[in-house]
Amino acid sequence: MDINARIAARVSSLRKERDLSLDALAHKSDVSRSMISLIERGQSNATAVVLEKLAAGLGVTLASLFEESAANGGPLIRRSAQLEWRDPQSGYIRRNVSPPNAQSPMQIVDVTFPAGATVAYESVERDRSVHQQIWILDGKIDITVGAETYSLEPGDCLAFRLDRPTAFHNPHRKPARYMVAITTDALRP
Repeated sequence: MDINARIAARVSSLRKERDLSLDALAHKSDVSRSMISLIERGQSNATAVVLEKLAAGLGVTLASLFEESAANGGPLIRRSAQLEWRDPQSGYIRRNVSPPNAQSPMQIVDVTFPAGATVAYESVERDRSVHQQIWILDGKIDITVGAETYSLEPGDCLAFRLDRPTAFHNPHRKPARYMVAITTDALRP
């Protein structure tokens, strides 16, 4: 199954598991009903920004949308099984490194962010707090969390909650590569 078909199946499966209609998910995610329908049918290559909104509306992390719906959740995933996805808007490439549905509160994602690219995520109310740490492996990148901008270089690590608008920008001539560690808190009452 290619990555866009996997995303389509996963969004549809998560929406049905949560007993959400297309209209209800559209309301929760601020993504149009027609766009959600196109994504679920595999007829749209959604951007990272749209997928992040859907993930928040479904109560999962963005990384969760790239997992197989019926994954067994074993403790190992080989490099050859870690699918890559390219954001059609910015060209950034992400690869889920963590085994899908593993019994772990953490997800790890490997990202290659092109020179000159920008991605800006809005803040959306979530059922769970999502925490991220960005560890720069190669290149440089600027990350804005709320009103604060951080210029990161190899070896730097930035920790923050996904509760404010967040933007990634690479104003440099070389791609940046970084790892993202993601955890979520328990369900809010």
